[in-house]
Formats: sequence, structure tokens, C-alpha cells
Amino acid sequence: MAFTVIKHPLILDKLTRMRKKDSNSKVFKENLDEIAQLMAYEIFQTIELKEFEIETPVAVTKGYKIAKDIVLFPILRAGLGMVDGIVKLVPNAKIGHIGLYRDETTLEPHEYFAKKPQNIKEATVLVLDPMLATGGSANMAIDKVKEWGATNIKLVCLVAAPEGKENVEKHHPDIDIYVAALDEKLDSKGYIIPGLGDAGDRIFGTK
Repeated sequence: MAFTVIKHPLILDKLTRMRKKDSNSKVFKENLDEIAQLMAYEIFQTIELKEFEIETPVAVTKGYKIAKDIVLFPILRAGLGMVDGIVKLVPNAKIGHIGLYRDETTLEPHEYFAKKPQNIKEATVLVLDPMLATGGSANMAIDKVKEWGATNIKLVCLVAAPEGKENVEKHHPDIDIYVAALDEKLDSKGYIIPGLGDAGDRIFGTK
């Protein structure tokens, strides 16, 4: 397992815009979309390719295509904000959904919806959530896709707390984790400090 902080000037610039408390939903969503795309570009550098023959207007040559399906599993609802940016790079990606909500008292996640595409066992699976806080939701989502047979799984988040990182590493030592920033800590309510606030509310303008 590897934990990777994807550091890039464009990501740092856009993440700063998202952190600002006065950024509206439009700014927040646009920058989330763009960061997800930049992160995917880095994550897919080592993706397996299949070689085949193509014909250009002047010659026959070798061509390449992604060898296996890519399946995105956004954790609802905030994870939806990362889907469009990645799909712009890999428009043939399949999309499942895992709906989880967090008990505000215990901070424990509860599943309310789960839907998968067919044949994910051989696919490259990306579990998407802007925030890796306690790690409870990420662990439950990873448990679910493993239950469905997925083996090549990557967790992709914007901002992580050390507590969430350690929790996922403990329960899923075989999973690669990619983040744009590793923040300081969690507060008493389970929010990441300095973090982004409630990503779902900021994406959808519900608070």
C-alpha cells in the first residue's frame, strides 16, 4: 500500500480557493472538478495499456488503449463532485454509487444505498470522497467493493486527517490512497482542521 500526496502548483492554488469560507458553491464545485481531473492524470500514469494495430491516414502503426475497465465509486453525496472531472479524462469509465451517512453523535457511518456496474473484479476501482476524516466511511465503502470482488482499489480524496489515514491503512493495508493535502487533525466533532468544512453542503449549497 502507498499513501501519496499529489503536490502540484495548480492543485495547491485550486485547493486554496476551496478552503476559503467565502467561496460560493460555484467556485467550490468548479475547483473540485478540476482538482479531481488533475489527480486522476497523476493516478493513471501507471495504468495498464493494451497494444493493438491501427491505421493512420498514411500508415499502419501501433495504438494503445486502457486494458481494463475503470470504475468510479463516489461516496454519496460529496463524492459526486469528483466524478465529472475524472470522466472528462476517461469518458468510458463506469460509475457505481455507495450512499453513506454519518451519525452525528457516534460519527459512525451507515449505508443507505449501494449500486455497482457489472464485472468489477478485473477493473481498476477508484473510491471517491473529498474528505478522509475519521476513515469510517472510506473503510465501509472499501469493504463493500471488496465484497463485490474488486481487488485493484484506490482511495482518492482531496483532504485527509492523520486519524483517517491511519484508520484506513490499518483496516485496508492493500489499498493505495491518494490525497491533495494531509491536514493537521480532527476536531471534537470529527471535522478536519483546517479542512474545507462540510464538502457536501458546500457543493450543493444546502447550508
